[in-house]
Amino acid sequence: MMANHMEHEDQRETVEAVAEDGAAKAEPSKADASQPDPAAALAAERDELKDRVLRTLAEMENLRRRTEREVADARTYAVTNFARDLLTAADNIRRAIESVPAEARESADGAFKALLDGIELTERDLAKTFDRHGVKLLEPKGQRFDPNRHQAMFEVPDAEVPSGTVVQVMQAGYVLGDRVLRPALVGVAKGGPKPAATPADAA
Repeated sequence: MMANHMEHEDQRETVEAVAEDGAAKAEPSKADASQPDPAAALAAERDELKDRVLRTLAEMENLRRRTEREVADARTYAVTNFARDLLTAADNIRRAIESVPAEARESADGAFKALLDGIELTERDLAKTFDRHGVKLLEPKGQRFDPNRHQAMFEVPDAEVPSGTVVQVMQAGYVLGDRVLRPALVGVAKGGPKPAATPADAA
């Protein structure tokens, strides 16, 4: 009977040892399951780095384009102040020519004719210089009034001309590229039919 009891004790200890050994072997597998997949971690890190590179390249491209625009604008509008200062000279030349009556210009001869020709030549040369540097004369007569380019000085009652049409130019205007150097001083028709709608108005 004592032998049977000892045998049962040995069997119980053997079962417990096997169970403990199984539990010990199972624990590492649980720990392994909780660990992140190295391949997935590397893939996530790769995607993040790729995204950063693409964002950096896009920012560099935007910076390059912005710099190109700024350089182009600086080149185009570098003469703005100088050109604006020359407008007074252009006005004075035009006034000098217009101050001579048409019949006096037609009958001019000798030194007086040479003087008139010289003034007109100076005006043409100045106009060519303006054009070479992107300065354009505004000729709004007959056009629809544009508050961005014209300055209305008075209104002219005229039932035959669409309202808002420029009918008189008091002082010429000039633009440099897309910028207005000086708006044209104009008289605008009033009382006529409404102007036809344009696609820009519809938009």
